[in-house]
Amino acid sequence: MKIDTIYIGSDHRGFNLKQEIILYLKYLDLQVVDCGNTIYDIDDDYPDYASEVAKRVVEDTNSLGIVICGTGVGVSITANKIMGARAALLDSIETTAIARAHNHINILALSSALPVESIPDIVGTFIETEPSYQDRHIRRVSKITELENNNPEYEIYN
Repeated sequence: MKIDTIYIGSDHRGFNLKQEIILYLKYLDLQVVDCGNTIYDIDDDYPDYASEVAKRVVEDTNSLGIVICGTGVGVSITANKIMGARAALLDSIETTAIARAHNHINILALSSALPVESIPDIVGTFIETEPSYQDRHIRRVSKITELENNNPEYEIYN
């Protein structure tokens, strides 16, 4: 599948790393849509940007997303709340390749502590790795989708 667009978003803690990643993506001649924050604002909130990236990736099937915050955990949790989004917090080439191939992730979550030098390796691997269509991977991803689509409502007790 050819990826047409990369949607990217971060809060203030991921802002500088996001700018570096955007430069790298443009160097690769990819279309990049910055979902914010587009200015450094110490009072911004990562769910605003991670959810926007996730919504756009789900709507645009020829796209991928990248979300960044201080730990990468908050943006990962947020993105995964959008049905159809599969975000994973990754920090190595190996786990990125496996997550993309086996788990069909469509959003890469990153910590702002990620060294800038690792961007080409991790982001490049995320973009270049194709999902695996081996039966075992399809079966497992289908089970995840089934859980997502049939999530029972839970009664909350006070």
